[in-house]
Amino acid sequence: MSIESILIVGGGLAGFTVAQNLRARGYAGSLQIIDPAGIPYDRPPLSKGYLLGDKDAAAIELAPASWFAEHRIGLVPATVRALALEPLGVELEDGAVLQADRLVLATGGSARPLPIPGGELDSVLVLRDRQDADRLRASIAPGTRLAIVGAGLIGAEVASSALALGAEVTLIDPVETPLVPAVGPELARRLHAMHAGAGITVIHGTPAGITRTGTGHRIELADGRVIECDEVLVGIGITPNTALAEAAGLQTDNGVLVDENQRTSRPGVYAVGDMARTRRPDGTLARRGEHWEHAMNTGATAAAAILAQEPPVHGASWFWSDRHGTHVEGVGDMNADGTTILRIHDGEPVAAFRVAADGTMLGAAALDGGLTIKAARRIIDRGIIVPAEALADPGVPLRKLAR
Repeated sequence: MSIESILIVGGGLAGFTVAQNLRARGYAGSLQIIDPAGIPYDRPPLSKGYLLGDKDAAAIELAPASWFAEHRIGLVPATVRALALEPLGVELEDGAVLQADRLVLATGGSARPLPIPGGELDSVLVLRDRQDADRLRASIAPGTRLAIVGAGLIGAEVASSALALGAEVTLIDPVETPLVPAVGPELARRLHAMHAGAGITVIHGTPAGITRTGTGHRIELADGRVIECDEVLVGIGITPNTALAEAAGLQTDNGVLVDENQRTSRPGVYAVGDMARTRRPDGTLARRGEHWEHAMNTGATAAAAILAQEPPVHGASWFWSDRHGTHVEGVGDMNADGTTILRIHDGEPVAAFRVAADGTMLGAAALDGGLTIKAARRIIDRGIIVPAEALADPGVPLRKLAR
């Protein structure tokens, strides 16, 4: 059966990548992206350049309107109310029905609410989309007391940006050292210590309740401590947007279940990005990916599968983040069984490598070390064995070890 029309529900990076790859792979049929935001835009700048005002809305668009016109990709600025499976299509909020030969779900995730009294207050801020960033930016002025619950990647990035905007920032997390699974304990401790070094109040504690006051908010911790602040931001992760899929009868389990080609339990329906979760051939479920490159990779894989073409080969997973002028990158799995080899410079760890007993590299993380991580990824993907003493030596460029 020929494919004459494809609908993509969701205009984030994953949905955009599906459309981009379909055209690049030669698909010439009807192609539409449905998203109330209109032109797809990039999310990482929302906590950095866009929040700081260094980039405007146009600067974070994944492509200009002219690109979509040139590639004949229709943008439907609407909300999908329901999915239809026979015939395949969607029902929009205004009652309009669109049909297609293939359907791709790229609905992403929503900010995870804080499950405590007051966590549901409409004055409690989150950061998932451009509107959230606009609201957050409007709430920050020099001297604003901003409390951030969650010191992971988003919380850390917002803390750094808000500090630069003149806010008085308090960062709260029940985990004493966040990001250990992502970068290892040594780099995680150094990264977390940057907050206090920059003038942020860092609190190790568990919020128990949030109340509004006449001038702002009060956060009560489980140990009885109280934090007074003007604004509260919660950044404790996301929940996948699976409601449409569940209502349509697709299989879900903390995400829409897909195979390794992004195919859901219903023929002709694919899912990509944050809201998709892979079920391996043996039936076990992989952890959902929530990072930028994962969205691109799943989008590219889905496009190939839809067109019955050879799937792309993806390297070890990779992520990056920024805080207080420091860029951090990680690749592979720093939480895998093995040992950690550190690179030390001026008495501080600048890179960490997770290595298996046979010398195979499993993961790596580095501060301001983009070339190091690029080389580490090559080493991981190719299974290159590198001597431990060379990994530990900051005078040995890792790219030389990746040949």
